[in-house]
Amino acid sequence: MERLAALAARRINVLLGLAFAAVLAATAYWHAGHPGGRGWALDCGIGVVVCVAALLRERDRLVAVAVGLSVAAAAVLVAATGYLTGQPGLAASLALTVLAGSAVRALPPRRAAAVAAAGLAVTGLGWLVTTSQAAAHFHLGVQGWLAGLGAGIVLRLSEHRRRAAVEAVRRDERLALARELHDVVAHHVAGIVMHAHAARIMLRKQPDQLGDALADIERSGTDAMDAMRRVVALLRDEEDGAAVTAGQEQLVDLVRRFEEHGPAVDLRLPTAAPTWPPIVTTAVYRVVQESLTNIARHARGTRAATVTISQDSTDITVEIGNDAPPHPAIRASTRGGYGLVGMRERVEALGGTLSAGPQPGTGWSVRATLPLQAGDRP
Repeated sequence: MERLAALAARRINVLLGLAFAAVLAATAYWHAGHPGGRGWALDCGIGVVVCVAALLRERDRLVAVAVGLSVAAAAVLVAATGYLTGQPGLAASLALTVLAGSAVRALPPRRAAAVAAAGLAVTGLGWLVTTSQAAAHFHLGVQGWLAGLGAGIVLRLSEHRRRAAVEAVRRDERLALARELHDVVAHHVAGIVMHAHAARIMLRKQPDQLGDALADIERSGTDAMDAMRRVVALLRDEEDGAAVTAGQEQLVDLVRRFEEHGPAVDLRLPTAAPTWPPIVTTAVYRVVQESLTNIARHARGTRAATVTISQDSTDITVEIGNDAPPHPAIRASTRGGYGLVGMRERVEALGGTLSAGPQPGTGWSVRATLPLQAGDRP
């Protein structure tokens, strides 16, 4: 997801760069058609500086908007002397709109408010020194700044809602893991109670075999502690519920049910019967389930899918792919859904990694790697 977001940001910057270049070229062309005007080089230079600041805003938004506003304020003061007219110019106004929206969307509230106030102060300065001939340019700058502030506020609220939705998904995933932990530990504790009862009987009838019963108790207790340690950091709230402990048979059944209403799936499982910890088994099932659900919902045109589960001495790898053709709906689904968030939360909580993105050519791939001793890694 981070890679897709970075790619989208680069595309936006390319489009902005083309727009800035077109406006600057139009400004230079206008000056060429009015040779009597003064300061055309300075006018274009101001536009270039503010546009460059807007294109580099991702590096430091506060510095970028400070540079843009400082240059715009200086341009307004120069325009007051009569050497320049109509400041800030069209290119600078467009760049200031971008800087305003970027700063208000991403900066902390106090800094965002300070930027908004500074921009309004610059526009107020422009109102004081603007002549009637340059009023149209002044109004354009004011409207651009206000439009940038409005867009930034809208994007900020949208980002806040998105983060709240992501956090809700993560909280639900933690609760699901907590319920599964409850089932796993309850199973081991029941075994401990049973072995303790057997040890009491052996103590009376077969004291020489008491060591085996105590070893069973020790082993069950160790397994229970391991299961608790794996996901104890995820326990935030208490909630009862039943967990799904899904094994290889459940995976086959899941694929069969998916094929009834979707494309064919090539399921590739380890040749030997896996002996995974219950919490790892459930994580594998959840990743496959969510990935197939995403294919059904978003990957229109898919004719076949693959689910490959492999295992080595330390890790389990789960990879789900499809052959869907490139389509805008597939790209949109990466922004609209939160299934990947839940998968990533579960996998990373167990010490694993998850990656998702388009495959070379066509299709989409999800790849998760889980340690067999899930949760033992720092």
